[in-house]
Amino acid sequence: MTRLSGKPGLREKLTRAELGVMARRLRNANTTKLFGFELRVAGGGRATIGMRVRSHHIQLHNVVHGGILCALADTTGAIAAYTTLPQGTHLATIELKINFLEPVAGGMVVARARVLRRGRNFIVSDCDIFTPGKVLAAKALMTFAIGATRPQS
Repeated sequence: MTRLSGKPGLREKLTRAELGVMARRLRNANTTKLFGFELRVAGGGRATIGMRVRSHHIQLHNVVHGGILCALADTTGAIAAYTTLPQGTHLATIELKINFLEPVAGGMVVARARVLRRGRNFIVSDCDIFTPGKVLAAKALMTFAIGATRPQS
């Protein structure tokens, strides 16, 4: 595995068109439609996604269910990873670990992910999830398997 700095092909920002395609694909995914994830920034091995807390995100103790935050971290980490790969490359989450640090009761939750390492077969990302008051609510670490690049259609 190699560090990302100086990695050939790593760009600081995606083009407006690439960001639009990524945001559209995220909006059209069934799980993200249900959860309401909104891509804010992506590029250079980083991504930021926002999610406005809705009633269907809340569990019986009146806070966001941990599984929703886990899906938010996984999605944000994967998008950060995708920004370091050729367009059309497959990724699959093979491991995800998350620590829940503070409850999230409502408002706009923000997830910020970055790629820690990119190798030939795996990418490791981490993700911080913040409450509307900018308090760190969860910290996740994910490993993704890099699959074959598929032709774009």
